[in-house]
Amino acid sequence: MTQAPDIAANLDRVRERIAAAVARRGPGPAPLLIGVSKLQPLPALQRALAAGLNDLGENYAQELRDKITALGHDPPRWHFIGALQTNKIKYIVGRALIHTVDRQDLLAPIAARAGQGGLIQDLLIEVNLGDEAQKAGIHEVDLPALLDLIAAYPSLRCRGLMLIPPEGEPAQTRRYFARLRRLRDRLAADPRPGVALDHLSMGMSADYEIAIEEGATMVRVGAAIFGARPR
Repeated sequence: MTQAPDIAANLDRVRERIAAAVARRGPGPAPLLIGVSKLQPLPALQRALAAGLNDLGENYAQELRDKITALGHDPPRWHFIGALQTNKIKYIVGRALIHTVDRQDLLAPIAARAGQGGLIQDLLIEVNLGDEAQKAGIHEVDLPALLDLIAAYPSLRCRGLMLIPPEGEPAQTRRYFARLRRLRDRLAADPRPGVALDHLSMGMSADYEIAIEEGATMVRVGAAIFGARPR
């Protein structure tokens, strides 16, 4: 029988490594640690919450809905980090920060759902810097136009950018993290209503330390906290 991971100990190790990466990076706040709980059972999430994890990220809209129902408001913040489908928006808006807006046709249904509830929905734009045809994310050249459109919806607020870099050794992903930071800085120099590019969501279990060194304000860590996903 496989032994359950020691989630509290794993969290301590991740926090220590985050602190070391922040020290190498230099002055500024530590990034927000998001525990990626995709497919993890509720007891694992509860152990993470008991150990002080405050943010959980889910990839599937209905799983997010079900876990929110089961856990109530125990975690102060939920994050949706999976591929976004228009017919699943109803499960997400008003419940989670959306990290994966990547095309114009998502804006109207998100804004409509938020407007019905009198909400302002926070979101991040997923950017495809590797120009990978099989991967989600808006291309860099199309990003300014998407931000202009967000500014036209009073019920939307863009908080930053998100990246999943091309697969490779952690050291190879550094250049993509640095590119996203530079892109954010250029775009932030041209202010838009409803657009505050405060956050860079980048870095996962294999490379979150490098992402922090390059300016990540949010890191999405799954296996290093929860262990392997149940099959």
